Amino acid sequence: RQGRRQPIMGRTNVRVVARARPTSSFASDIFKFNEAADSIDMRLPKDESAGLVNNQQETWHFKLDKVLSNGSQEQIFEICAADVVRSVMDGYNGTILAYGQTGAGKTHTMSGGHMGFADRGIVPRAISAIYSEAAARPENNITIKLSYVEIYNELMFDLLTDVGVAEQSGDLSIVEDSRGNIQVRGLTTPVGGTEEEALHIFFQGDTNRHVAEHALNKGSTRSHVVFTIYVESRSRVESSEKVIFSKLHLVDLAGSERVKKTGSDGVMLKEATFINKSLTFLEQVVVALGNKHRDHIPYRQSKLTHILKDSLGGNCKTTMVANIWPEGKMLE
Repeated sequence: RQGRRQPIMGRTNVRVVARARPTSSFASDIFKFNEAADSIDMRLPKDESAGLVNNQQETWHFKLDKVLSNGSQEQIFEICAADVVRSVMDGYNGTILAYGQTGAGKTHTMSGGHMGFADRGIVPRAISAIYSEAAARPENNITIKLSYVEIYNELMFDLLTDVGVAEQSGDLSIVEDSRGNIQVRGLTTPVGGTEEEALHIFFQGDTNRHVAEHALNKGSTRSHVVFTIYVESRSRVESSEKVIFSKLHLVDLAGSERVKKTGSDGVMLKEATFINKSLTFLEQVVVALGNKHRDHIPYRQSKLTHILKDSLGGNCKTTMVANIWPEGKMLE
């Protein structure tokens, strides 16, 4: 019998964590990070050029699940991802998303920096944690598979295949089985026999991403990428026919910002249009999930929301890391 765990009731299934990137020109007159109360206060003075009658809002207050203005990579993992990883090993699906404007630190949060072992991001740490958890459960026979998909201009590319991204048509299709599980037809899903193998697969896929330079970030990633860890667990003690499937999506979203700020035109303007459109659809799905009176959730509007359909809402655990660049010129 193939199965998934029965839903558990819990109000902590969706969490939002704000992380500010370090900056030498921190706008202390505009941003107030209150880590004790997990809130952010922002103040944007009125634009004088708007004239005397100006009802523009000046202050904003945001309450979040956690606010980290100077958090280490280890802290970020423990707060944002450790609980989700554990629930995936218990048979629940999970999603961790890094969201924010270009240059705010999304890829640093997810993949990590180049300053050594302590600088690893959420993905390498999640891989390590899953293999540690698997080793601590000798009563189960656990198989771990991996996939890495890039969504670029609403086209989907497989980052783990031998065929280069430039040679792929980008027409991978998303299918749904009778039990509501989402799969990408034709996607490469290699088995990661060891932690080292899994890390190698991740870093190999990372080198194939679409990267372009613009005014805000010289190595801006112009696509959404979804790295997925699939866990299949069979009990060695009970009937071997019972299999529990679960998966963890680790999503590095493309940078979201106003086009005028990046000085984009031509191809990059087209990229920005697709990026902002799919992020709007993601917002619509999250808003719909939060509304108990909504019957229809618009998952199929974009490839990004469709691929995450069985890992958002319900009994799935979801964490969004909102990356902030706290400088005056970044606020509108």
